[in-house]
Amino acid sequence: MGRGCFARREAGATAAELVAGLLLEVDTRNCWTLARVLGYPGPHGLQHLLSRARFDHERTRQEIACLVIDELADQSVVLVADETGDAKSSTDCVGAGRQYSGAVGGVGLWQVAVHLAAVTATTKVIIDRALYLPADRAADEERREVAGVPEEIAVATKPQQAPAMVTDAFAAGLKTRGFADDEVYRGRELRRGIPALGLGYTVGIAATYQVIDGTGRRWEARKMINKVRPGQWIRRQPGHGTKGTRAYDWAWLDVRPDDAPDENENRNGKEAGTSVPVARRHRYTGEVSYPRCRAPGDVSLGTLVEVICRKWRIEETFQLSIPWKRRVLFYAASALWWPWQRCCLIFCSNSAGGSPPARVWRRLAL
Repeated sequence: MGRGCFARREAGATAAELVAGLLLEVDTRNCWTLARVLGYPGPHGLQHLLSRARFDHERTRQEIACLVIDELADQSVVLVADETGDAKSSTDCVGAGRQYSGAVGGVGLWQVAVHLAAVTATTKVIIDRALYLPADRAADEERREVAGVPEEIAVATKPQQAPAMVTDAFAAGLKTRGFADDEVYRGRELRRGIPALGLGYTVGIAATYQVIDGTGRRWEARKMINKVRPGQWIRRQPGHGTKGTRAYDWAWLDVRPDDAPDENENRNGKEAGTSVPVARRHRYTGEVSYPRCRAPGDVSLGTLVEVICRKWRIEETFQLSIPWKRRVLFYAASALWWPWQRCCLIFCSNSAGGSPPARVWRRLAL
């Protein structure tokens, strides 16, 4: 596998030292304090790395992803996408605007990014990221020029960004069981893109989502639950949350296959594999949610439950890594496109497989 992501080897060495410094126990982490700890005469070398040093961002991202793929080669992987919202005080930051952030569940002045994680039974690793540009920001040529947004970067919705990152991971050689995520990613872009790769998916749908039963009658998903008999529910404990063990009952909803596009159908005109919504009911509160699932072959309810529950682990990744991430993003020049990309690459390398982050960057510099 090729390296040489940096135009100068010194920049790669500085990146490795920066990552090592971020992991040290320092009260305040910025270029000034890290330079002092690392023995630099001043912060200029670190500032130059984050803002002006020449290196191939796309190749670096691919190399980090390949390192992760090598580490997870023998494990059962589910890809999960989710967004983060970083509060900003000014719209001058690239991508910042008054917009909704699912990460915080509200509207505010956010800089929103979509992250893709590879999740196994024991591991959760961020392998890719994409900054979301609101349509008005993407169309503002003056703002784009000031922030350094490349001309080839076009407007892309979050449901478009997630399948694109999955496609990149699949092309890099990652073997995965499928894709899992929330309601925001259930658009047709995903239902076209993921099955075209031969993968399955589980995404949330609204309680009012229209489904069709075996007789051809339309129902809202929340009303289809009345057709589930008591003996058809199974109980699974998907894991532990912040409030203790999660306890849910699960059941199939007997409906016709999803409205997948023609290219995902077989020659007989019938959709291959399994396409069905699932009802998830909280054991104590009775609250119900509805993941929509599709698998390329026959699959059991228990297997779908296992895949659905993997998506929660990306939230655990964010909770564990937010302090580490803020050491990079909040003290670096995240107002511009390329510095933001560099900060996120450092963030991704924090958990790049089993290799310590500093070692990852030293390998990329060779």
